[in-house]
Amino acid sequence: MELSCKSEYALLALLELADQYQTGEPLQIRQIAAQQNIPDRYLEQLLASLRRGGLVRSQRGAKGGYLLAREPWKITLLEVVSCIEGLEGAASEEDATSKTVESAVVREMWQEAVAASHAVLQNYSIQDLCEQRNAKQQLDIMYYI
Repeated sequence: MELSCKSEYALLALLELADQYQTGEPLQIRQIAAQQNIPDRYLEQLLASLRRGGLVRSQRGAKGGYLLAREPWKITLLEVVSCIEGLEGAASEEDATSKTVESAVVREMWQEAVAASHAVLQNYSIQDLCEQRNAKQQLDIMYYI
């Protein structure tokens, strides 16, 4: 399993918005894009998806932009990835009844892997990412002193 570019960019954008959460000031797309090296047009589409998913909200006007819809510690990584990638739909009847024992075993193992990845993503929030980033930045600063 890989982290898609879409999900990575969405998480990076949410990290930027989390940094501004306490101030209550919205960030414009160009600010987020410049800070995280994300193409503006692509980020615009991602933020629209995140807005539809209820993870961010937009504010219009000259000082408009995007804000987190909830506190950073209340937004799980699973919510973000599910919003961007879409939830895996229920298997169709044809898929559910495997044609061979081998395909049934493969399907069961795959479902176990998906469940494990969902459990890990559910355990981390945007706030956790912010804290881990800040800790790594502090280590880098200490290393260069």
